[in-house]
Amino acid sequence: MKMQLSEIARALKIEPHKEWEEITITSVSFDSRALRPGALFIPLLGEQDGHRYVDAAIENGALAVLWQTDHKEADLAVPALEVADTLSALQELSRYYLQKINPKVVAVTGSNGKTTTKDMIAAVLSTQFNVQKTFANFNNEIGVPMTILSMEPNTEVLVVEMGMDRFGQLEQLSRLAEPDVAVITMIGEAHIEFFGTRAKIADAKLEIVSGLKEDGALIYNGDEPLLVERTTDLIQETFTFGSEPGDDLQAINIVSDATKSSFRVTLWPEVNFTIPLIGAYNVKNALAALSVGHYFMLDVNEMAHALEHFEMTKNRTEWLKAYNGAQILSDVYNSNPTAAKEVLQAFATVKTTGKRIVVLGDMLELGADAAKMHASLATEIDPNMIDTVYLCGPLMGNLATALADKFSLDKVRSYRPEEKDALAADLLKELGPDDVVLLKASHGIHLEEVLAKIAKNA
Repeated sequence: MKMQLSEIARALKIEPHKEWEEITITSVSFDSRALRPGALFIPLLGEQDGHRYVDAAIENGALAVLWQTDHKEADLAVPALEVADTLSALQELSRYYLQKINPKVVAVTGSNGKTTTKDMIAAVLSTQFNVQKTFANFNNEIGVPMTILSMEPNTEVLVVEMGMDRFGQLEQLSRLAEPDVAVITMIGEAHIEFFGTRAKIADAKLEIVSGLKEDGALIYNGDEPLLVERTTDLIQETFTFGSEPGDDLQAINIVSDATKSSFRVTLWPEVNFTIPLIGAYNVKNALAALSVGHYFMLDVNEMAHALEHFEMTKNRTEWLKAYNGAQILSDVYNSNPTAAKEVLQAFATVKTTGKRIVVLGDMLELGADAAKMHASLATEIDPNMIDTVYLCGPLMGNLATALADKFSLDKVRSYRPEEKDALAADLLKELGPDDVVLLKASHGIHLEEVLAKIAKNA
């Protein structure tokens, strides 16, 4: 980003001062600690009032700030642009900048896999275009405009991840970004506590088409009936991916080992695709990326190479090494029953000369059926494939009960969230150098604390 402060003022419908023509803003930040010199500081109101950190932002190099008009005026060393609401101003500035750069926009949502899919799409599109993508998981009302404002002027395609935990959220984000292509990875149970049913989650996910351009396209998981039945009346082009014969992009011949999955696609049967991830669920994420690439008419062999070497956001499904050499499959950022079952299925097939050990933490925001949903994971935990199960959190007690008739008492171990140190210590005692261990939980359980105690470079 590079704009004169006077241009920013006009974008926000503020009459600029003449001296603002001489001030060049090179970035936007709402965090005074991470702010770079030359930035516009936007003090947001949340748990903390960002206006308290304006002086710190200026000390760190902010050249101007926004200032919400309901706050007491302050004598600042840099220009302050007064706005009615700083968050709304951030969003409006991003809308202006998006129109100015005018890239193609690909928006990605889904109950699971959206960050990995975003990374794959960006890798595929980068074979031909200058691509900017969402950093980490900056996917909400703050993260999406920040992603937009981080674009370089030569950006040709912007890949934006969009999350949601309530009705109306995706509609707002979609209308802000006005995507040319919208992607829905899958419908799971994430946030079902607030929505009630998977059908209502599907309704909320379909809000991503609210801002979809009329000549744009929706790409979605064709194996999900809840999506198929909701897309029949769309005026935009639709394209499906999955494992069923009716899908526009169908995966076949899926083969996984401990570090990668290979597959073929009916549309290009002569090409073998490989991704550095395990599991059929990640193959579907790759299919979503290939669908986007196909829409942009990219070379299939270049897409295959991009997928084999794509760069993945940290803390998604990744293999790490324990201090003693054991292999760790870490997936500690989020979890829901559908996602947990998929990764358990994949993990059970990982070849090893040692033991397979599973560490599972509570899956949050599942509502009234949380106990039943935790217990349902027992169907994917076979004592012939899994040696020991470590459980963290009160909800996982339901899974412990469900496993009681399958495992001996010493093979299912339960811990409270505050006992993660004890969990890590017990795990280290058991873990042999030839073992493989899976860590999976909602981020609120913070299994990354266990990971940090058992893994190198975690």
